[in-house]
Amino acid sequence: QVQLVESGGGLVQAGGSLRLSCAASGRTFSTYTMGWFRQAPGKEREFVGGINWSGGSTAYADSVKGRFTISRENAKITVYLQMNSLKPEDTAVYYCAARNGATVYTLSSAYDYWGQGTQVTVSS
Repeated sequence: QVQLVESGGGLVQAGGSLRLSCAASGRTFSTYTMGWFRQAPGKEREFVGGINWSGGSTAYADSVKGRFTISRENAKITVYLQMNSLKPEDTAVYYCAARNGATVYTLSSAYDYWGQGTQVTVSS
């Protein structure tokens, strides 16, 4: 069982930065692949990025490539989402997710555990 708690969301102006954190509980966190998803009002939840258990493999949605970076510290059982050059269209609730497997998947159904989400609002 893995429990996830996101933090770091807030209100930022366009062009600004935020770093989201996802703290996990569970002794097997280091073997889980982690993903970040987001959901804007009236839209479906979408994949933002993911990182495999070792941190050696990452994947990003085209909309955030070059602006967002995912990293993890297994010793701190935490995964991060550094978001730079934020745009108003990045406004959404951001969710951390975990799956027991070695591959980063973009489908939300592939993930077994989810956090409660943290709101990110980017003003123009």
